Parts: sequence; structure tokens; C-alpha cells
Amino acid sequence: MKIGIEISMYPLKEEYEKPILEFISELKKNTNLEIITNKLSTQIFGEFEEVTELVKQNIFKTFEKQKTVFVMKWVGGPTDFL
Repeated sequence: MKIGIEISMYPLKEEYEKPILEFISELKKNTNLEIITNKLSTQIFGEFEEVTELVKQNIFKTFEKQKTVFVMKWVGGPTDFL
């Protein structure tokens, strides 16, 4: 099943840009998924298992380094929308 996740990341520190750019860079290492960035969020599209595993791993790595808030929206369903 194909899904999409929209993520907004809010590092709880004054210098917030570098952690956000590092997070996006790590996500983009996966070339099987469609990853779109803009000034407000990052959107990831692909197969459910692959998308969720990528997001889980990278959020975990981020939490190990610093306090961060992630806001996410998920979209999916019984039919492919991509």
C-alpha cells in the first residue's frame, strides 16, 4: 500500500536550521521514495513499510541527539493515490 507522510520538525534549540537540514539529508539517502521539501515541511511518498521504517529510524536518531518536536500527517488507504 502506498502512503504519504508530511513531517514538520521543530528542534528545541536556538540553532535549529542545521538539525533540520541533517534530518532531510538522511531521508534523501533513500532513493526508492519520493521526497519533496518546502519551507514548512517534508513529504515522503512510497510503500508503507519502507516509508514508516525510514521515518522511525531517523526520528529515533534525532531524539538521541536532542529534544525535538515532530508534527506529522499521514495519508493512505486501500487504493493507490500516487
